[in-house]
Amino acid sequence: MVTLADVARHAGVSASTVSYVLSGKRSISRSTRERVERSIEELGYRPHAGARALASNRSGIIALMVPLRTDIYVPVMLQIAMAVTTTARAHGYDVLLLTGEEGPEAVRRIEGSAVADAMIVMDVELDDERLPLLRTARRPAVLIGLPADAGGLGCVDLDFAAAGALCVEHLAGLGHREIAFIGEAPGVYERHTGFAERTLAGLRSAAGTHDMRLLHRPCASGWTAVAATLGRILEERPGTTAFVVQNEAATDPLLALLRQQRLAVPEDVSVVAICPDQVAAQASVPLTAVAVPAQDMGRRAVEQVVAVLDGGETAGTVLLAPELTVRASSGPAPR
Repeated sequence: MVTLADVARHAGVSASTVSYVLSGKRSISRSTRERVERSIEELGYRPHAGARALASNRSGIIALMVPLRTDIYVPVMLQIAMAVTTTARAHGYDVLLLTGEEGPEAVRRIEGSAVADAMIVMDVELDDERLPLLRTARRPAVLIGLPADAGGLGCVDLDFAAAGALCVEHLAGLGHREIAFIGEAPGVYERHTGFAERTLAGLRSAAGTHDMRLLHRPCASGWTAVAATLGRILEERPGTTAFVVQNEAATDPLLALLRQQRLAVPEDVSVVAICPDQVAAQASVPLTAVAVPAQDMGRRAVEQVVAVLDGGETAGTVLLAPELTVRASSGPAPR
């Protein structure tokens, strides 16, 4: 195995000079640095991870806080987590996954130790109780989500308010005037989770602009819950001609239940979803949908936090513009 001393002898410098070139802690002349870098490349030297961490006073780890709750669609969260992990590795970082519902305590634990250099935080609520700690933390943090007040924090998210409005505008253009929104599980709204609240706000605003009636009903996962929600909607608003769904686990049961009600999609009712492209494309009726860009969100969050670790400033709030793909589930309102 090639050692640091081997590199020093090959380059004709001291071992401390090689160490300073690797750590960047002291200014080294350009010619000497280039000579050391050539020796590193020619000899195939790879610094020991632990030594590199000690030299840079960094752990080389990013903590990812992703509470895996029972009322959220876990596959999307894991898609984001996978994107965070692969992007972090490309930048030379490993990821520590924190899946518990610990709230501020998890932030305190990371901040009070040297286990991670930075934090990426998911499942963000509008008034998230972790925010005061994150704003004063020594370690940089980026949110995948948008709270009510994002001041002083880096945030990456889909523009869910615009996504909700885009669904309404699509249906309005098809002549629909009575729409129902099948949302996330009740607990998601009880926690005032940011993405769900902002989607609902966008839907309501656009519905008002287009003089449409909107009925919102939260929905737990499972066939029984979806059947109860659909039955309630059709009883309360029998004139409903379109559904917007932000609940990945409800899409397939909803389509099946509409068939049982002898409601053809899209001839009798239209269905538009906010979900990952894979869920929309593989539904029994391919769904017109606004895609949730899980991979892009994870990648951008890592890029933000790495930029701060490298001496840059936080990029503030980055909202990804929604894109709606028209498929077989939406059509003109029935006459």
